[in-house]
Amino acid sequence: MKRSIQLAFALLIFSTSFGQDKWDIRRCVDHALTNNISVRQTDLQSRFSELSYKQNKGGQLPSLNFGSSVGYRLGRSDNPTTGVLEDNNFLNVGMQLQSSVSLFNWFSQKNTIEASRLSWEADKEQTKKIQNDIALNVAVAYLQILLAREQANLSNVQVDQTKAQLENTRKRVDAGVLPELNAAELEAQLARDSSSLVTAEASVQQFLLQMKALLNLDAGASFDIVTPPVSLIPLEALADLQPDAVYGIAISTLPQQKVNELRIQSAKKTVAAAKAGLYPTISAFGSLSTNAISFKKAIYDQVLNGYSPSGARANAGGGTFYPIEIPNYVDGSNVVGYYKPGSITRQFNSNFGQSIGIGLNVPIFNGRIARTAWDRSKLTVQQFELQKEQGDMQLKQDIYKAYTDATAALQKFNADKKSVQAAEKAYDFASKRYELNLLSTYDLIISQNNVQRTRIQALYSQYDYVFKMKLLEFYKGQGIKL
Repeated sequence: MKRSIQLAFALLIFSTSFGQDKWDIRRCVDHALTNNISVRQTDLQSRFSELSYKQNKGGQLPSLNFGSSVGYRLGRSDNPTTGVLEDNNFLNVGMQLQSSVSLFNWFSQKNTIEASRLSWEADKEQTKKIQNDIALNVAVAYLQILLAREQANLSNVQVDQTKAQLENTRKRVDAGVLPELNAAELEAQLARDSSSLVTAEASVQQFLLQMKALLNLDAGASFDIVTPPVSLIPLEALADLQPDAVYGIAISTLPQQKVNELRIQSAKKTVAAAKAGLYPTISAFGSLSTNAISFKKAIYDQVLNGYSPSGARANAGGGTFYPIEIPNYVDGSNVVGYYKPGSITRQFNSNFGQSIGIGLNVPIFNGRIARTAWDRSKLTVQQFELQKEQGDMQLKQDIYKAYTDATAALQKFNADKKSVQAAEKAYDFASKRYELNLLSTYDLIISQNNVQRTRIQALYSQYDYVFKMKLLEFYKGQGIKL
């Protein structure tokens, strides 16, 4: 019994420690890139494009198709092998092998293949773009969890500090040094601080749930993250992230810019392919065919071939005599049109036929379908060019904005740090004056709240600065590192 209890306790410890396995930012990003639904949907689109490319590439090869048919004819119909109209039932077997190949189509097929290849490349870059967006969203969620935990830690420190003040004040009230009002005010402050702590801890859980959604994890699964100190998060120097330099790198490395360029190239190839539809095309074709028949019953064993005199005469009366003739029969298999079918193999060999040829297709009038397709493809190129121009302009604006925001965030963070130092110094003086009964509890609480407010504001500023810097590093093509 004792051993069973020890084993159960050991399993409980193991399961608890396993359930508390913490994820770092790299693990979160890798898991999101593999399991996030948006990433998987975009990857499927890339696979569809790959299939289109392979299909178009295979279209330049000759086609080869085999066909076979089996039929049964009843009543009076053509003999499938002789073409003679006969009153019989036939079992007909036919086979045909056909092939065709395009000899010249003004490079329509070549340009179509290249357009589909470029479209596939664009979809692969689009997948990378979605992956980058997901990685950035995961990093934001990660920073939100870290910030929420820092706020919860500050709230917890605030609660402990208020408790200590309340205990000290309660002793002095009991000794008759301070009035009961001082203790009541601190009790009210402790209740407010405890409420803030509960709110902060709830925020942590909410941000953890948001992270689970990004990672496509079950909402009830055990999940936690590594919480490195924000001061240890590596940041590149702001001087090395000048907007012009960052834009020059981003324009050639970010997937979205590559997507826009590949779409334009693909559209231009589509224009060339559509233009080829206005010109004649030449193709070659060939076929092999054979057939055979089988009768339900053999009726051509012998065929009437005429009559011959027998030497005898028939008396018709009145002195009239008619010569009697004997019918002559021959073997039906030796008479064309009446022969009895041979073996299937022999018929296939006898009826084997071949054909080859060259075809010319000249478009003359087709309701402007080909010309409209050409005109539409040229407009598509202009549409993609405008999208690229707009995307490049938006990227430059985003980078300059991110740099301006990062500069302002750094300045605000430095100012908030000074505010925290000043508030802590003021609170230290207020605490000493309170100990000497030179300051009311109300003023002490105000000073304490000022410290808490400036600390939280400094935390916001610090994490905002970190995020703005990470955004600039992201535009520079360095990915997400925390």
